[in-house]
Amino acid sequence: MGVRLMVVDDHRLLAEALASALKLRGHRVLAAAAPTAGAADLVVSRAPEVCLFGTAAPAAPGAFDPIARIGRERPQVAVVVLGPVPSPRGIAAAFAAGAAGYVRHDERIEGVERAMAKARAGEAAVAPQLLRGAFTELLHPPAGPDDEGQRLLRMLTPREVEVLVRVTEGDDTRLIAAGMGIAPSTARTHVQRVLMKLGVGSRLEAAALAARTGLLDRAVAGTPSGAVRTG
Repeated sequence: MGVRLMVVDDHRLLAEALASALKLRGHRVLAAAAPTAGAADLVVSRAPEVCLFGTAAPAAPGAFDPIARIGRERPQVAVVVLGPVPSPRGIAAAFAAGAAGYVRHDERIEGVERAMAKARAGEAAVAPQLLRGAFTELLHPPAGPDDEGQRLLRMLTPREVEVLVRVTEGDDTRLIAAGMGIAPSTARTHVQRVLMKLGVGSRLEAAALAARTGLLDRAVAGTPSGAVRTG
């Protein structure tokens, strides 16, 4: 039997693509929306059985505030997070906020459907290997856990740090250019340099790496208020 659900993601194209795929498989999609910051209002008003909540930065402060509100106002709604390979902090934050499951962004559609069904039935919808990895790292943290974030931060110019912040917030090239007062071609060049320096192939991977290593937390902590985000 199909699930009555909503899909929200900071990237509208991802939300709409997943919603279309699930509709074709017989599920009733009430809405596909972006960004996740407005998810709580939509979920509270529409009351789906399941909400698929996409995020590229599960360890970012406040990333799961909408889930906590949904839990307070619509406790019958099961929220399944769609995200990158989570850090222990990210997966713990998701469940602490009230999520019923966590599924990787690169999971096959069948895996997403299984997670939806388990969450609707009141079961925890998370792959055992994700839990094992998260808890292993919590119990046996690597030496110098912040070294990687600091090393990556030193590789970026202040301008590139600002670009990375905007990328993690879901801004496309046009919004990055407008917010920074530069040409779209210049913004595109900045993004490519950030990806190259971080050794990743996509904006989503850059955002996930920044969250996992604490790179952005370090950048914001070491920058005067307002100096990073200017738009």
